[in-house]
Amino acid sequence: MPAKDALAIVQSGDRVFIHGSAATPTHLVKALLDRYQELREVELVSITTMGDLDFDNPLYRESFFFNSLFVSASTRKVANSLGGDYVPVFLSEIPQLFKRGILPLDVALIQVSPPDAHGFCSLGTSVDIARSAVDHASCVIAQVNPRMPRTHGDGFVHVRDIDALVTHEEELPEMRYDGGGEIVEKIGAHIAGLIEDGATLQLGIGNIPDQVLKNLTGHKDLGLHTEMMSDGVIPLIRSGVINNRRKKLNPGRNVTAFMNGTRALFDFVDDNPEIRVMDIGYVNDTSVIRQNPKVTAINSAIEIDLTGQVCADSMGTYQYSGIGGQMDFIRGASLSEGGLPIIALPSVTSKGISRIVPFLQQGAGVVTTRGHVHWIVTEYGKVDLFGKNLKQRALSLIELAHPDHREWLDKAFAKRFG
Repeated sequence: MPAKDALAIVQSGDRVFIHGSAATPTHLVKALLDRYQELREVELVSITTMGDLDFDNPLYRESFFFNSLFVSASTRKVANSLGGDYVPVFLSEIPQLFKRGILPLDVALIQVSPPDAHGFCSLGTSVDIARSAVDHASCVIAQVNPRMPRTHGDGFVHVRDIDALVTHEEELPEMRYDGGGEIVEKIGAHIAGLIEDGATLQLGIGNIPDQVLKNLTGHKDLGLHTEMMSDGVIPLIRSGVINNRRKKLNPGRNVTAFMNGTRALFDFVDDNPEIRVMDIGYVNDTSVIRQNPKVTAINSAIEIDLTGQVCADSMGTYQYSGIGGQMDFIRGASLSEGGLPIIALPSVTSKGISRIVPFLQQGAGVVTTRGHVHWIVTEYGKVDLFGKNLKQRALSLIELAHPDHREWLDKAFAKRFG
């Protein structure tokens, strides 16, 4: 049926789930937003959304409230306004919000591949929290897009479990990385030097993880168990550098929960049995992650204080992103035999402000605690904080700071520790 007819089921006061990342069903979302004059207090929930969407339009203020589970570019303004908010939650635990009725879903808007001969569609690029949303929403509306790849794993949904099908073909939103320049190249080289043959990789979003992958062409028998997959893994999988032979769970298979990248990535994973796109409650489960060998988790941060507290989701009180899966994998990697939990960040911002600071900004969120933090990497080197006391940590982190800021940090050290 047309999107307008399908979205007529949404009523004022409903809670509506929106499929995220490259699977964001923009055609359905726009049809829902077009009903703003008829609706009041509809709560929208999602992790990262992509595509040409304006949730912060003042016209929507009384009609829609965006309750974000992970803030992204399209929801950043609304999540920091009266028209939205943010739920601090580990990515691995979001499915429980739907399953246990903490956030009961009236409607789920998803994007799927066309049904196969047996009536099964695929959630394609993003199974993550969408699997739980589909299983627990009272009503499921699907945008059927021939451009959505059919992926293996936990993402199959039979047409009998979908209440309305809306056929609409459009390109999936793409994400490209610009390389990041010399600083990112240095960070990537530092991290690659830590990674051993046979390691199982988890890579977050951005230029740094992408650069790390470019430095791994000489490695052997790497595995992939990651919440997100990007284009950077394709040449390593094709060359056999990533072959998953030494993984204890899902040997021979690349495991992810969602993917962000270009059309090349979407075509690579289409009907590819080597790729398993799975429920985030499994992929990000610490007890699952730790079973694979040498889990190397590479994540980023906005700032880190001299005791090792990592802020990765906010700039002071301004909500920039979310907890996501950082803690799931930092903890899982630390418990893995030979694991490496890594936080990587440039020493300064684009404006030259130090990311290594005496104290986090007032109101900043601690994503990775100083009890969980291990390796910190900047362009100036790398250090393992595990087992170091507060003074030792501070001195080690000052050495990783930009030279222009070390004198200031030394003064802060002296004032705090004497």
